[in-house]
Amino acid sequence: MIKQLGPGLRWMLAITILTGLLYPAAMTALSQLIFPRQANGSLVTLDGKVVGSSLIGQSFSKPEYFHPRPSSAGNGYDATASGGSNLGPTSTKLLHGTTKTDDKGKEMVDFDGIEDRIVHYCVDNDIPYESSSPLDQFKDSQGNIDDVKLIKAFNDPKAPLIFKAKAAIPPDAVTGSASGLDPHISPANAALQVGRVSKARGITSGQVKSLIAQNTDHADLGFIGEPRVNVLLLNAALDKSFPLAKTGPVTGN
Repeated sequence: MIKQLGPGLRWMLAITILTGLLYPAAMTALSQLIFPRQANGSLVTLDGKVVGSSLIGQSFSKPEYFHPRPSSAGNGYDATASGGSNLGPTSTKLLHGTTKTDDKGKEMVDFDGIEDRIVHYCVDNDIPYESSSPLDQFKDSQGNIDDVKLIKAFNDPKAPLIFKAKAAIPPDAVTGSASGLDPHISPANAALQVGRVSKARGITSGQVKSLIAQNTDHADLGFIGEPRVNVLLLNAALDKSFPLAKTGPVTGN
């Protein structure tokens, strides 16, 4: 019996060493030699500090930065919880959003919804719109939009809020990717954010557009995929070219 098991055990040991040790070691060494940046996670550095990876998106909300597309990965761009909302195009939750009550009985946003995102996108970027009710009635004491009130208005069964942007809103501006980690936005999405970013940084729109062009990836091989703008690289380029006073390196603000 030992004679019968011997060859099998030797082959198992040989294959384990070959595929479990030698092959991974060879591939690691080869990747470090040929494309070390990609092999190490495509990390992005600014002023000597790692601020993220060009392969994984992160959240930005300050007016001086370009904003990424929405994310349903965990609490947003959580690489340990990659995934989409799994809501279909006819989903009321996807369109109108939903609210919930926390342990203390306070009502809060459960899922913001596309319509709520459109409102924020228009307000943030000064895009003209039409609304069946003034948005002021959905703002809190500090003048910020109260998303709970807004979502409840969109879900009102008798007189739902009707809100329409007067300009075309790029789909990626109000919908998340399947992974929730997409680091890119469309050039059209970036273009609509130029005014806000240039105003917040005190620079011209031409200067901002130049950086967008420099950080736009075109279709692979000329026909695979669509043109896209890497948000982290663009924001890092903004901080490098037009730094703000009393501002540290971009790290997902």
